Amino acid sequence: MSAPDATPGTSGTPDWAVRADRAGRSVTRHFGRRFLFLPGTHLAASTRPSSRFPGQPWNYWWQAHYVDCLVDAGFRELASGARFDGGDRPSAGRLASRLVTTIRLRNFLRYVNRFYDDMAWLAVAVLRLDALAEKAHLPGRRRNGRLQGSLSRQFESASTDDMGGGTYWSTTRDFKNTPATAPVALHFARTGKRQRAQALLDWLDATLFDPTTGLYLDGAWIKEGKLVLAEEVYTYNQGPVLGALLELGGDANLARAAALVGSVSEHLTIGGPDTEGRLVLRGEGTGDGGLFTGILVRYLALAAGDVRLPAPTRATAGQLVFETAEALWEGRTVRTDAVRGTSATYDDEGWLVFSAEPQRPAAETYPAGTAVELSTQLQAWMVLEAAARVRKLSEPGPSLEL
Repeated sequence: MSAPDATPGTSGTPDWAVRADRAGRSVTRHFGRRFLFLPGTHLAASTRPSSRFPGQPWNYWWQAHYVDCLVDAGFRELASGARFDGGDRPSAGRLASRLVTTIRLRNFLRYVNRFYDDMAWLAVAVLRLDALAEKAHLPGRRRNGRLQGSLSRQFESASTDDMGGGTYWSTTRDFKNTPATAPVALHFARTGKRQRAQALLDWLDATLFDPTTGLYLDGAWIKEGKLVLAEEVYTYNQGPVLGALLELGGDANLARAAALVGSVSEHLTIGGPDTEGRLVLRGEGTGDGGLFTGILVRYLALAAGDVRLPAPTRATAGQLVFETAEALWEGRTVRTDAVRGTSATYDDEGWLVFSAEPQRPAAETYPAGTAVELSTQLQAWMVLEAAARVRKLSEPGPSLEL
């Protein structure tokens, strides 16, 4: 007998779409809410449960990745003809549109933020939302041109020749880093500004690439006239670099992309008896770090499906996606404690809570009764969506939008 989340007709093969749906429902039902009780709005709480409603911290870029996850679910809805949260609830695309509008409302009636990486993540997610609307033949909902124009101007102003190139992290303009430069490069590449995108990638390669590990360092300052590197290596920085390299293509970029997948596999996975030799990506904790590994997995899914890359590279990327997803799924727990301030109903699924780190069970990172952070739950949802997309690539018929 197959598992409840197994693909029909198989012997226990995971149905990653079912798992992604369950993760998505846990996020939208238990974190999602109206903003200031206003109809037609949607925003996610930063933590649940919380008695600080509505005075929770404002995490702009977490909401941007929430948009991206909803878009993932929206493309699966188009392919399956069924809504991820049931027929009587809003579609993923509609929720994503409400969320984009509410981000502006919550951000004091503007999309501009003091952090260029925050804005880049939103701009990239909304490009995908517009593609979803177009594929669903809803051109009337393609109303994000003003957002894109406004944020593109911000990216152009922040991508200067100071320090030899790159994009500033914030409006303070004293630090250029991979977290801003890479998603801005990806946005430029996807909006036809290919030369700008290539220049940013070349700067990253010349300035922040570590040849010893084959990975990208965090950033750089100018101090006393000298370039000083922030030498931390984070999982998420590798993701949008990989995405931009694949978007631009060409022999040199594809060779860099293939090498980057290999370096991620070698240096950013975890070992030990709990992983049983699997390629499981390391976690980066809670808070902002709770999103890091999920972002990398999103772009590894692109590599897994890109036929321009060598077959061994695609296989490694797919293995990283599936085995990280499996670790998160195996480590999940189910809560039945009510979350005040939500409209969630507790059915036989309960509230799925995922670990902040793939190598540890959720019962350790989120013991019963503790508050759960949105970032970590979005990360798990993102990873499960990536697994669903990669699995779809191996099945007959049209593939999901990547």
